[in-house]
Amino acid sequence: MPVKTHLWKVGEQPQVLAESRLATEKLLEEMIVQEPRMLSDEWLLIGQQERTFNNQPLDLLAIAPDGSLVLIELKRDKTPREVVAQALDYASWVEKLEPEKIVEIYRRFSSGRDLAKDFEKKFQRGLDEDELNQSHQIIIVAAELDASTERIVAYLNDRAVPINVLFFQVFANGEEKIISRTWLLDPVETQSAATKNKTSGSDPWNGEFYSSYGEGNSRSWEEAMKYGFICGGGGAWYSRTLQLLAPGDRVWVKVPGSGFVGVGLATGEAQPASEFLLSTEDGEKPALDVLSGGSYHREYEDDEEKCEYFVPVRWLATKGVSEAIQEVGMFGNQNTVCKPTASKWRSTVDRLKAHFVGWEQRGI
Repeated sequence: MPVKTHLWKVGEQPQVLAESRLATEKLLEEMIVQEPRMLSDEWLLIGQQERTFNNQPLDLLAIAPDGSLVLIELKRDKTPREVVAQALDYASWVEKLEPEKIVEIYRRFSSGRDLAKDFEKKFQRGLDEDELNQSHQIIIVAAELDASTERIVAYLNDRAVPINVLFFQVFANGEEKIISRTWLLDPVETQSAATKNKTSGSDPWNGEFYSSYGEGNSRSWEEAMKYGFICGGGGAWYSRTLQLLAPGDRVWVKVPGSGFVGVGLATGEAQPASEFLLSTEDGEKPALDVLSGGSYHREYEDDEEKCEYFVPVRWLATKGVSEAIQEVGMFGNQNTVCKPTASKWRSTVDRLKAHFVGWEQRGI
């Protein structure tokens, strides 16, 4: 059934807010350009009305923290088939964009700014040309949504096409207008589907999870080994993929820039830092009271979007960062957790099994 939101004004006698409309959907695009957080606080907007095949304009283009691209198409007055078909056509154009073309697009959009510098400022990490545009997501922005569009998008997403709908609904509050935002599908599924490495081909997923562990000021790998966990935070893009792990799942952990450092079995589901407990010699204690090797985003402890999330892990084998395993051709990705379908993932796991004694242990 079509997505619908209802809003009430708080009071002793709640008052329902009537649905309204924007003057034009072009206004919604202009609002997004002025305030990109309406789409996501975790993307950097890099292009608007870029000309694609047959000189057709792509409404908006953004980049995610892992260098993947996000193409955004407003539904406007198109039929479901038109908007989905057009978005898929634009995706085939985006997929072929080379790094120099992406840099040029951003230079035009930003009136001459440098993409690498702005990327590093936004995401606190350098822009790796080898990671740039290795995958992409398709986002349809709709002021209204119908059941047909829902069915088409759900069907494609179920078949690993990373497509989602961001639904904006407008309400009247006296002379004011209020806009709400709702995702059609859980963004974690779309983000996960977008991790396929287009340059290496793809295979059926082999059941082995990958995790990127950001060792440094924010968190300590030594503490992760000692207490048994992986974690991520600072924004939903970094933490929500931890939801992919369930008890018993095997995960191979890589420290970006160093190499693979461990393999273990998840023993629980993702929990926010404020609720996560660690086993110590003095019994169970709150994680943030025990951990001292990193910030673990303590400043966001009360923010469910930005706080650190933890998954408990029983380690099967680990190595210190100085002993990390990294060989030419091994898989890498900036998502905190993913289910890779890149061809190199299967061979990476096979090679890692020779380095990590004990990986074959099973059971929680």
